[in-house]
Amino acid sequence: MRPDARFSAADILSAWRGGVVVSCQAPEGSPLRQPGIMAAMAQAAALAGAVGIRANGPADVAAIRAVVDLPVVGIDKRSDIDPVVYITPTLSSVAALVEAGADLVAIDATLRPRNGNGAQNAAALISQIRGAFPGLPIMADVSNTIEGVAAAVAGVDIVATTLSGYTGGGAPGDGPDLDLIAALVAAQDRPVVAEGRFATPAQVVAAFEVGAHAVVVGTAITDTLALARKFVGAGRGRTVK
Repeated sequence: MRPDARFSAADILSAWRGGVVVSCQAPEGSPLRQPGIMAAMAQAAALAGAVGIRANGPADVAAIRAVVDLPVVGIDKRSDIDPVVYITPTLSSVAALVEAGADLVAIDATLRPRNGNGAQNAAALISQIRGAFPGLPIMADVSNTIEGVAAAVAGVDIVATTLSGYTGGGAPGDGPDLDLIAALVAAQDRPVVAEGRFATPAQVVAAFEVGAHAVVVGTAITDTLALARKFVGAGRGRTVK
């Protein structure tokens, strides 16, 4: 465990077992894309009983860290570094998150080609992180079982289904990938965090039933713009009686 760390991997896994992590992010173009607003969302999630927060970028991580005591998962979406493998793609992006106060970091651990500005592959990046930040918990965002097993072998602490449905070029499914959750639980020995397209409490329960250690919910809780579009779209063009 790093001397400056607030939580070890064991601490985080113990706190997260059977709980919900809330992803406090806003897409490009949303008026909610401000650190102060993300921090307020994180406070609301903490009051609701969330066991952790997932946040994008050092500014949001720092703002959230200042107002909540939950473990904060830091990611850094950097399409300017790598337009494909853009979730925390380099050691420098990890370092910025650690400096901002992230308790663990999540990286793209898919097997897709990288653009060459950082580590050659996910395993190499994991090795770099272990060398630079001993004890820093690492979450591997994967899209399939092979990637999850490879990430576990490379030494991550958590395997997450975050990228299921987002790497093949087609449209993702309508709901969470319960089959991948179950397959990852069976295929490797790291706790599996379910993430991606959770829209209802029933889907969260279903993830736990197939072995998820924790569940991350984002858009359905914190993306007000997406939710407003959903409701507005349902009524658009309809005739009022």
